Amino acid sequence: MRILLGTDTYPPDINGAAYFTQRLACGLRDRGHELRIVCPALSRSSTEDRLDDIPVSRIASVPVPTYPALRFCLPLRSVKQDLAAVVADFEPDLIHTQNHFLLSRLLIRLGHDNGIPVLATNHFVPENILVQIEFFPKPLRRAIGRWMGRDLARVYNGATAVSAPTPTAARLLETQGVLHRVQPISCGLDLSVFTPTEETAPTRERFSIPDRPTFMFVGRLDVEKRIDELIRAVPLVRETIDAQLVIVGQGKERPKLERLASELGVADRVVFTGFLADEDMPHIYAACDVFCIAGTAELQSIVTLEALAVGRPVVAVDVLALPHLARTGENGYTYTPGHPEKLAAHVARLLTDDALRRRMGARSIEIAAEHDIGRTLDEFEDLHRRTA
Repeated sequence: MRILLGTDTYPPDINGAAYFTQRLACGLRDRGHELRIVCPALSRSSTEDRLDDIPVSRIASVPVPTYPALRFCLPLRSVKQDLAAVVADFEPDLIHTQNHFLLSRLLIRLGHDNGIPVLATNHFVPENILVQIEFFPKPLRRAIGRWMGRDLARVYNGATAVSAPTPTAARLLETQGVLHRVQPISCGLDLSVFTPTEETAPTRERFSIPDRPTFMFVGRLDVEKRIDELIRAVPLVRETIDAQLVIVGQGKERPKLERLASELGVADRVVFTGFLADEDMPHIYAACDVFCIAGTAELQSIVTLEALAVGRPVVAVDVLALPHLARTGENGYTYTPGHPEKLAAHVARLLTDDALRRRMGARSIEIAAEHDIGRTLDEFEDLHRRTA
């Protein structure tokens, strides 16, 4: 099948949606499908290149004002013409978009106008934006959230079929007004890459991580991830055990987070590794004892899946799809967001009970097995055939 994958974020962008789309493209390519990617360019000019031996059409774009590392296409005639040219040149059997922003919504419209079926996969919740404007009055934020939900539904109702990463994400779309029966399909994970290992000392030494009980976070250092909550938990955990927090990733919030650690007197118990290469990720998960995630806008969380696959128990906020992966009493605990003391209590319990940590880590591996990338590709291939 000739599949045009349209996305508003793609490597070298660093985020879960970009990584998922890349892995999906490579997996479908390996199964014999012909792929082409269309995404925002890295400049104001449209370009053509190849990544992973897949052609990539990058459409002229500008930086997102509040997050310059990401770019978006403007509703210009030239952008519409460039997209139309890509569709006409590739002649896809199916268009598969990865969100509802401008590039993707233009592709949905092009599919409709040219009789090409469109599958739309959603990775967005209004909270992704609302957390950036918490200084707005609450009534205004609620109104903006309702508008974004209606806009999202309007765009996806123009597609032929819709999918989302989890049952929770699928139900959320339906409550926002999406008329399709939304198909839940996990983002999936290559379990041959993320495997348990006991060889942790070399990794700790390489990234200057002291040999003490450790809980960790992986992801963008942005406000929506609420990493400050993890740092606020450090002194509370240390009331029980001399532990440390390892933060893996980069982002604009890092200076603020470093200042917070200093203000709380735990700068020597918070390790910032910066961005790590893909090949380092299985090792860094294994070098820590417990994985934590505090973000309230997760429709699945690929990094949590990765931590599970390596055999780490998880402490996560009880919001949206995270309870699918962090199952209280089975492989970890959930807590109410905004309560670092509850987060700290769960972390301390895990760090002080080796048997509990091992038992929950083993269950994490079993849960991760439900999300093998092979199953994800099977389900998308089936949905592609039914949609086309």
